[in-house]
Amino acid sequence: MLNFTGIIIGVITFVIIGLFHPLVIKAEYHLGVRSWVLFLIAGLGAVAASLVVANIVVSAALGVFGFSCLWSIKEVFEQAERVKEGRYPKNPKRKY
Repeated sequence: MLNFTGIIIGVITFVIIGLFHPLVIKAEYHLGVRSWVLFLIAGLGAVAASLVVANIVVSAALGVFGFSCLWSIKEVFEQAERVKEGRYPKNPKRKY
């Protein structure tokens, strides 16, 4: 009998990490570095939820999501630097 749990968790991890790249770009564009607070709240909530969920796949997905949110705090500040360098467009409607 084959156990697909590891492959399922791997695919979920791949998708979550893949979605966070454009999410960080959009968050910085629309909210600026203030978006770090949202990433912190979501990250801590997901990590806490992963501790109490019994299903291993869901728990792992919440853990990956939570730590991806926490890593995105660093990335949103780096994205702001990339915008200052001119590598990404500035939001003309937002004051810097």
